[in-house]
Amino acid sequence: MARKPRNIVTGYPYHAIVRGNNRQAIFVDDEDRRVYRSVLQAAAVAHGLAVHAYAMMTNHVHLLATPTRPESLALVMQAVGRQYVRYFNRRHGRTGTLWEGRYRASIIQEDRYFLACQRYVEMNPVKAGMAFTPEGYPWSSNRHHRGLVSDSLVTPHGLYWALGNTPFDREAAYRRLFEDAPKVDEVRLAEALDRGHPVAEDAFLGRLEARTGKTWLKRPVGRPPKAVLK
Repeated sequence: MARKPRNIVTGYPYHAIVRGNNRQAIFVDDEDRRVYRSVLQAAAVAHGLAVHAYAMMTNHVHLLATPTRPESLALVMQAVGRQYVRYFNRRHGRTGTLWEGRYRASIIQEDRYFLACQRYVEMNPVKAGMAFTPEGYPWSSNRHHRGLVSDSLVTPHGLYWALGNTPFDREAAYRRLFEDAPKVDEVRLAEALDRGHPVAEDAFLGRLEARTGKTWLKRPVGRPPKAVLK
């Protein structure tokens, strides 16, 4: 069966995930993570992908990124997948696949869900018990957004810049996002990602359909009901 093509629209953020095969570890230690981040940054620059947030876990990686070309996201994931697995297999004396099939991705409606999705990505290490606080985990974009480090992989989104007029104001506002309870159901974000579904409202999806000529809105399955004659 042919794979269903992804609907990729330039200029909109996507939440993407890539997992290890059978949920196996894709990082053994911090050296692996350093190499992965370096390979990801080079590929993002080469193929026009703006990475807004990321979290490198033990057996998967979350990204929140905006493609500048229709093929940007796919080319980055392919390039990183190929280069990193060659490095990983060579370093750890193994052969064969490392990845669990294709990456998954879902488009994110910026004005409604972007910051909630970014929060979700950067909270992953805390939920997994890998850190007590999001800023305590060095392999995500959270420390950059809090002004604790400068991470050249990260391209802050316009909605992040809009949090304040000065770095101090932005960083303080960003910290408050993690102090308050999330306003968006994070289960929805996870389920949408797993199925490749958009995280967006119908009005937004309708505008995408008008722009792209592709189907975004869910429609009833099966034949339409017959009209009843009166």
